[in-house]
Amino acid sequence: MHSWAAPRADRAVHASVQLPGSKSLTNRLLLLAALAEGPSRLTAPLRARDTLLMAGALRALGVAVDDDGPDWVVTPGALHGGHVDTGLAGTVMRFVPPVAALADGPVAFDGDEHARERPMGSLVAGLRQAGVDVDDGGRGRLPFTVLGSGAVPGGTVHIDASASSQFVSALLLAGARYDKGIEVVHTGKGRVPSQPHIEMTLDVLHTAGVGATRIGASTWQVPPGPIAAGSWVVEPDLSNAAPFLAAALVTGGTVHVPGWPAATTQAGSALRDLVAELGAAVELSADGLTVRGTGTITGMVADLRDVGELTPVLAAVAALADSQSSFYGIGHLRGHETDRLAALCTELTRLGGNVTEQSDGLTITPQPLHGGTWHAYADHRMATAGAVLGLAVDGIEVDDIASTSKTLPDFPAMWSALLDS
Repeated sequence: MHSWAAPRADRAVHASVQLPGSKSLTNRLLLLAALAEGPSRLTAPLRARDTLLMAGALRALGVAVDDDGPDWVVTPGALHGGHVDTGLAGTVMRFVPPVAALADGPVAFDGDEHARERPMGSLVAGLRQAGVDVDDGGRGRLPFTVLGSGAVPGGTVHIDASASSQFVSALLLAGARYDKGIEVVHTGKGRVPSQPHIEMTLDVLHTAGVGATRIGASTWQVPPGPIAAGSWVVEPDLSNAAPFLAAALVTGGTVHVPGWPAATTQAGSALRDLVAELGAAVELSADGLTVRGTGTITGMVADLRDVGELTPVLAAVAALADSQSSFYGIGHLRGHETDRLAALCTELTRLGGNVTEQSDGLTITPQPLHGGTWHAYADHRMATAGAVLGLAVDGIEVDDIASTSKTLPDFPAMWSALLDS
């Protein structure tokens, strides 16, 4: 890791930012293409650490993922045993095991050091209920081995998905290939967090000809049947727009994101309303999304249960606002790349901020900040939050800006171009 001096903005930014493809869509489409009845093409997929890990995982199981210029061509093959490196990618460690259950042979999963701390017990429990043998040593964590037998009975599974919507999506994505399909029933208290990600899963299943349905608030079904090959264009990653749109707010400038879809299942689409509530002027047109800072950042109260990944950047902006902010519904962020609530409280406090940490949220009372090291905790969204603070605070050093490569291939260069425009 190399410390990175977060650039201080000496003027308002005025930039157009071309976002790379959505990580969430790329990895869902890669997985469906691996289970389809013929070759598929992904146009404009994200090529960053998380998606390269997904492509590598599928190759390890016998699927061909080939470059064709900027596209990926995915050709299904007979699934076999192997070893999968999950890195720190939640979509890889959770989406691939239900596919590995269809392999002929054992598939061993392990990843980065912190990956062994991320919750996996609900997925393991769901796989076992579906008839899959998983050797996890009773830990409910990585490393573990899925003992693939070439087929999965499937049926109804009851899991607590309170920690992550990915547990639901993982089982749904592979469920059409199970003998009886899959029905996932969430048994935890309250609704599953990050609901838009489940809607995205249902949507991509529909595009592949799979009749996935939601029944009530906590049950989802996928019938057994074929998965159609396709040619899919990947939308830009709207969640990754967060630091760039925040730059417009913080500097009183203008940031335009071309290609912003008018309708999408991406959780990041909520940024339009969130940055407006923080004080920005927002315009969506056929050309894309334009955000203009007004010179004022207003505190806000927001339930971020469905858009938890936006919390670090929103917290950074809130620390620079003119009034108090409160974010709630985000207790599940404690099981992400790091405990994001504890990390944000620790780092903002270290720089002179006033932050109160609750069981499922944060209250941020703005006060003058000073420079210092911003620890990213190997978390890409923590790293970009540090970059946002650096726009307004002298002397911010992000200890691990390279962690942004998880979803943004060259964030430092994008950030420099933003400030130089």
